Amino acid sequence: MRILHTSDWHIGHKLYERSRTEEHRQFLEWLLKVVKDEKIDLLLVSGDIFDSALPSAESIDLYYQFLFRLYEESDASAIIIAGNHDSAVRLSAPRRFLEMARIHVIGSLPDRLSECIVKINGLYVIALPYIPEGDILSHVSFESKIDAAVRYREAIKKLYSQCLSEISLDSPVILMGHFTVFGGEESGSERAIQIGGTQSIRPSDLPKGLCYVALGHLHRPQRLKNTDYPIVYSGSPLPMNFKEAIHGKKLYMLELEDETVEITEIDVPVFKQLVSISGTFGDLMLKANFENWAGKYIEVKLKLDSPRVGVGDEIRKAFADQGGEVLVVEAQLADYKPDDSLSPEDIKTKSPEEIFAEYYKANYGEGKEKDLDELMETFKELMALTAQEEEIK
Repeated sequence: MRILHTSDWHIGHKLYERSRTEEHRQFLEWLLKVVKDEKIDLLLVSGDIFDSALPSAESIDLYYQFLFRLYEESDASAIIIAGNHDSAVRLSAPRRFLEMARIHVIGSLPDRLSECIVKINGLYVIALPYIPEGDILSHVSFESKIDAAVRYREAIKKLYSQCLSEISLDSPVILMGHFTVFGGEESGSERAIQIGGTQSIRPSDLPKGLCYVALGHLHRPQRLKNTDYPIVYSGSPLPMNFKEAIHGKKLYMLELEDETVEITEIDVPVFKQLVSISGTFGDLMLKANFENWAGKYIEVKLKLDSPRVGVGDEIRKAFADQGGEVLVVEAQLADYKPDDSLSPEDIKTKSPEEIFAEYYKANYGEGKEKDLDELMETFKELMALTAQEEEIK
């Protein structure tokens, strides 16, 4: 059995207000070709189909065109779960209709957990969508976020156990989810998921005996280390910002025979090149005139000795004359010490905890994870106390 794992499409995403519809159209066209060429039996999409809970009509049309063609042009089935960006209700509204086309959509945690379990050709898939804390935890007044995190993890473990109790243990089992597992590397553009307030799921929270865990949420493709079975983030197929563009994008293909899994990485093509450059005005003008910029989106970090009016427009025009499009010009004065961990585009998506961790690493260096962990616990408690004080007010 051949299975393809993808996630975090973020259809409708804009980069500095530029539509990325054409990039998503090209990706879905390419994805369908992979499904057909590789004779895929099952497509797993692990959440964040759309970038917004209220996607545009154009984005919705693009999604359903792909599903229709998947049904018409291949023999593949599909299992799709909602992520934290998706509207669970909107995504799963046509689920009964889509099941007739071999497409199973799980938008929210159903009343009957058996509806999260899909059996295809002897394989069981436990497909848990993104589950907000409020859906499975009762409210406890003045509870710290750390205690809430522990209760959330216990609730998730219980859900897994209940699902597994309905499955034949002699059959291979894949788990789908949309959350952060401790040890996964973020790319900086993920919108924070409030899982238990602050904590990640631990690999030990996941059930034993699985053959693969197909995750979404983290945008960098990766396989977690030192786990009993493959725990894999397929990552986003498009870079969500310029920082993500330095990492290649991938899909993961599984060949499942009995309970053995062979995993193959498939590189996703670059549909629109994102380039980040920096330098003085003279450096940038030379680059604009003597390099190929056709069809590229460009992020410019301009170094200036003193403020200069209209320099951004001059730079944009120089690159536009060579076919490129400058999306942002960040001017930095000579005595300015930049914090490379944050940019105007991705700072909006970072949680306070992420900003605190990056500030610590930038100022006190890497390799002090133990100190950072202790400080982070204190920081989270302070955040929780602040939130409680705001509620009282």
